[in-house]
Amino acid sequence: MSNPSRRKVLSLGAALGLVGAAGPTTAWAWSPTGSVAGAGAGTDPEYVWDDEVDRLMVSFIENGQVPAVNTAMESWVNNNDPLPAGLPGDLTAWLRKVNSLPSWADPAKLARAADFNRRKDTYLFMLYGLGSGIMSTVIPREARSVYWSAGGADMKDRAAKTFTFGYDLAQLDGFEPTGQFVVTANKTRLVHAAVRHLLPQSPHWSGVSDQDIPISNADILVTFHSLGTYVRRKLLDWKVPFPAEDQEAFLHSWQVALHLLGVRDEYIPKSWAAAEAQSDQVLTPIIAPTTEGVQLAEDLLGLPSQVDLGVTRGFLNEFVRYVLSDEIGDWLGLKRDPASAALIRTGWPAFILFREGLIPVAPGAFYVFDQFVRALAMAFLSNGGSGTSTPIVIPTGNRPSS
Repeated sequence: MSNPSRRKVLSLGAALGLVGAAGPTTAWAWSPTGSVAGAGAGTDPEYVWDDEVDRLMVSFIENGQVPAVNTAMESWVNNNDPLPAGLPGDLTAWLRKVNSLPSWADPAKLARAADFNRRKDTYLFMLYGLGSGIMSTVIPREARSVYWSAGGADMKDRAAKTFTFGYDLAQLDGFEPTGQFVVTANKTRLVHAAVRHLLPQSPHWSGVSDQDIPISNADILVTFHSLGTYVRRKLLDWKVPFPAEDQEAFLHSWQVALHLLGVRDEYIPKSWAAAEAQSDQVLTPIIAPTTEGVQLAEDLLGLPSQVDLGVTRGFLNEFVRYVLSDEIGDWLGLKRDPASAALIRTGWPAFILFREGLIPVAPGAFYVFDQFVRALAMAFLSNGGSGTSTPIVIPTGNRPSS
């Protein structure tokens, strides 16, 4: 599958609200003065990983300790839970250092972000699920890493774990002692460390990857921009009321999340202007189709069929095209449904206006969209609608037969 031309990439980036006037660059040129740290060495995050926990994970995998670690962590859920007994001593020591919010975390902003997430959860579910989730399949490194890792063989489970991360992040008490996001972030960080060791052992991944080691700080930043930066831009495009204070709080929750995932503070944008400038460099130029991504997109879009969405697959395809672009829809082979496209392009803006109290009468398609959002959230969040929780566990291998 050939790569799109640079001109097409720029056009697509503009459609997604991800391209700045300067256009993309190939060399790392984002200044650390735009970070929450305000300074830094300026090292390319492409070559920055998570050294201490990476070394620990190599030892755990090679010594067969991962199953015992997973068992020990099963009961470790809430942020105020004690570190689980039964962990290797060096892992406990590492967790003691990282299992807390950064000193610069602002409780008031985090609380405001949580309230914003609650108030706008309808739009966020749609954008994270059908926007960011499907965008991940046209981020070549992410698509290939997911596909060839253990999670790629069971996308129902993989999607539920990903949504667990987002759900815990968005909860009202997500960063509070009674919440779960700090623990979820640490478990995710351990999974990343395992994948960094395991994937290079896959000849399938090595045969298509342009990296020696996956999930660098740069890769995590790319994922952030496909989530937070993209969602903010779409909310503004949709004219959803989004006061500056809410925007700042929303960014702050992501800043803290990036820190908890092991991204150095010198790479974490301090403002949305800095974030968009960074996104121009790390996300916009790399969007492209891959064989792995096309298959993952089909797997992901097949998950909602396991619950009653109240809409057709054509409607689902057209909503992906609506929130991303027709070009991405074409890359992924999403069949067109003109009737659904017309309904979405006229009905969704009216749905937003009514929900925000800007028009007095519900549009005819209101309940179609309302039920669709609820069912979609259930499909992704609860393991294909089964209602069961999906714990985050450290893998011990790659995709079977890989």
